[in-house]
Amino acid sequence: MNPQPLPGLNQEAYADSGNLISGLAEQLVRSIAGLEPCAVAFSGGVDSSVVAKAAWLALGDRSVAVTGIGAAVSEIDLQWAREVTNVIGIRHVQIPTAEIDDPDYLRNDTKRCYFCKSHLYKSATQWGNEHGFRHVLSGTNWDDLSDYRPGLVAAAEHAVIAPLADLKIGKAKVRQLAEYWQLPVAHRPASPCLASRIAYGQSVSKERLKRIESAEAWLHQQGFHDVRVRLHADELARVELADSELIRLLDSSCRDAINHALREMGFRYVTIDLGGRQSGSMNRSIPNQTSANPTSLRQSLPVLQ
Repeated sequence: MNPQPLPGLNQEAYADSGNLISGLAEQLVRSIAGLEPCAVAFSGGVDSSVVAKAAWLALGDRSVAVTGIGAAVSEIDLQWAREVTNVIGIRHVQIPTAEIDDPDYLRNDTKRCYFCKSHLYKSATQWGNEHGFRHVLSGTNWDDLSDYRPGLVAAAEHAVIAPLADLKIGKAKVRQLAEYWQLPVAHRPASPCLASRIAYGQSVSKERLKRIESAEAWLHQQGFHDVRVRLHADELARVELADSELIRLLDSSCRDAINHALREMGFRYVTIDLGGRQSGSMNRSIPNQTSANPTSLRQSLPVLQ
């Protein structure tokens, strides 16, 4: 006997047993359905959006999306978070986090992400306990486990559940699920926190975070779609652009405009990375870095029963 589709799922897609993504969507929803009320640590990115959608389909009002509000969260990410939760219909709660007051976080060594996620998960877990949401879910996907991500240690310490990683769902499948559920972030470029743009060893400050946010916002206004502004020593801005957009820099007036705008914002030097947009490029500076083993990291995370 085939299980009946849960309310809210696309019935026609579900009826098509050959549709891999519809089956994966059903599997994800069912994996969450057995949980008690849960809070999704929600950034507004595609990963946490897919988890929030699945949680809402599985639990309805017994699920909530919780966004931590800190200095490294950009206004554009908050706008996306609000829009996506409105589309899903899930309740959206914004809670303050205090990492900007933590000297360990401000020092910005290679464990910065651990200290950041520790504050986020501590705040989310405390809020959840106070409001009857026993579990905290994250948008960590299977591919994340093969990168250097010290925040996963903080997740394990706070018993955060990663349903995407638990089902071995990687980034490509996450985007397909977002398309299946018609989420507006399905094709949105990844947008980690602003602090990830600051080179290890360069201290985090509100001024630097705001400057990076302003620079990326200006570049978006100029029509650059997928962009990072990385801050290095001596207030050097290293601008990463998508390969398809690098050709615009053949126009000297475009280069001059970027150089002038970013220097006016407070960057002393402005460079363009010829390697283009590269996720996690700051991690290349970590000595003797080795890729994390997905299996060993997976074993350290709480799993869905």
